[in-house]
Amino acid sequence: MTELSATDRDQLAIDFCGLSLATPLVLLSGCVGFGEEYTRVHGFSNRDVGAVCLKGTTLEPRLGNPPHRVAETPMGMLNAIGLQNPGVDHVVNEILPTLDFGETRFIANVSGSTLEEYAEVTRRFDDSPIDAIEINISCPNVKEGGVAFGNDPEMSARVVEACRAVTGKPLITKLSPNQTDIADNAHRCIEAGTDGFAVINTLMGMAIDINTRTPVIGNNQGGLSGPAIKPMALLKVQQVYQVCKPHNIPIIGQGGVTTAEDAIEFLIAGAALVGVGTALFYDPLVCNKINRGMLDYLQQHELAGIPSLTGSLVLNDHSTDPCCG
Repeated sequence: MTELSATDRDQLAIDFCGLSLATPLVLLSGCVGFGEEYTRVHGFSNRDVGAVCLKGTTLEPRLGNPPHRVAETPMGMLNAIGLQNPGVDHVVNEILPTLDFGETRFIANVSGSTLEEYAEVTRRFDDSPIDAIEINISCPNVKEGGVAFGNDPEMSARVVEACRAVTGKPLITKLSPNQTDIADNAHRCIEAGTDGFAVINTLMGMAIDINTRTPVIGNNQGGLSGPAIKPMALLKVQQVYQVCKPHNIPIIGQGGVTTAEDAIEFLIAGAALVGVGTALFYDPLVCNKINRGMLDYLQQHELAGIPSLTGSLVLNDHSTDPCCG
C-alpha cells in the first residue's frame, strides 16, 4: 500500500493538546503493546498514525489475570488482561529508548489502584521523552473497597488532580461508559486540570461456555470492545463534547472504529482524534485505509482539513426522550 503524499499529510495533520500529529488516528492502549508490535507487519508504518498509546503501566510489574484473557464475541471482543506489564521503571528505562519518536507521537497509559500510585507513575513518565500521558481511571481503588475510580466523578477528579500536580505534559483522561453521568464526570475532570479526554473505555461484559456452564473469561467478566459498542461510544462522545466545547478541551473518540465512515462519524460527533484498537487484530493495515477514506471525504465535501469536521453534528430539533415501541 502506497505511503501518504506530502499533500495528503497536510490535509490530515492536526494539533492536539499542543502536539502536532501527522494524522487524526491513534492506536489504542493494550492493542499494540509498547509501540513496536505492528512495526513488524509488512506494509504498516507508525507514520500512518498520529500517536500510539502504550500499554497500561503500573508502578510495579504485574502478571495479569489468569487465562482465558480474550474471547471473540459477535461484532466485538472481550478482554481481561489484568494490566500485565513490566512496571514503569522498565518501560521508561528499557522500552522508551527503543522507540522512534521521529515517526509518531507516543502516549503513556497510567494505571493504578491508589491515588499515590497514579501520581508516582505519572511523575516518572514526566521525567521521560513521552509526549503525553493518558490516565486509565477504570482501575479499582483498593482503598475504597474496589470501586473503580472512573465510575465516581469525585474519585475521577481526585486522580486527575493528583496527576496534574506532578506533570506538565498533556494529560488525557480516559472516561468509562460504565457510569451514571459521563458528562458530569468530564466536567469535574476539566476542573481538576485534564487537557483532553479519551471517550470511551470498554463496556463490561461476559461470555459463557454452555458446555461447562462457566464464564469463558478467567476473570469472569471483561471489557467489551469492537463494532458492537460504536453506537454507545458515539453518544458518549457527543455528550462529553457539549461539556468540552466551551473550554476547548479535545476528545479522542473511540469504540468500534473499523472504517473511514466510522472515523468520520466520531469526528462529526465531537472528536478531534479517532482511536483504532480491536480492528487491528484482524486488519493490521486498516489505518492506511481509514486515512485514505477520510481524505476522499474531505475532498468530496471540499473541506480544508480534519478540524472542520469536529463537532459539526446537527441535531434534530424534534428529539425527545428515548423510549421503546
